[in-house]
Amino acid sequence: MDDALYEFSADATRIDAAWVHEMLSTHAYWAVGRTRAQQDAANAGSRCFGVYRRARGRQVAFARLVTDGVTFGWLADVIVDPAVRGEGIGKGLVEGIAAEADALGLRRTLLFTKDAHALYARSGWEPVTPPESWMVRWRSE
Repeated sequence: MDDALYEFSADATRIDAAWVHEMLSTHAYWAVGRTRAQQDAANAGSRCFGVYRRARGRQVAFARLVTDGVTFGWLADVIVDPAVRGEGIGKGLVEGIAAEADALGLRRTLLFTKDAHALYARSGWEPVTPPESWMVRWRSE
């Protein structure tokens, strides 16, 4: 990410909620069908992060960290505007969030991805081990 063109921010007041919902509901397989009200509620219960164009302040990336702020976090809803993908913005976003999680002292931060393992591995994420220690509860829709 070119720091002269883009900036990472942990300031939740800068989040463009309409842009976030539009990006997630149209470009994220996991958020299809999520309403704006649901997304706003999810954001309100999370620490939200963005990447912005310096020149215009327009948001180009988003992610949220669901956390108790002390021991555990779950990284969710990571999205980069398709128009700027390939410019290292996802990498800058994830590195910024990892630094924020480290500053909080979070011992574990989880995420789920189907296809971006290499992106997250650069910032220290690795496959869950031992897998038999982890459990999940799914609610049928």
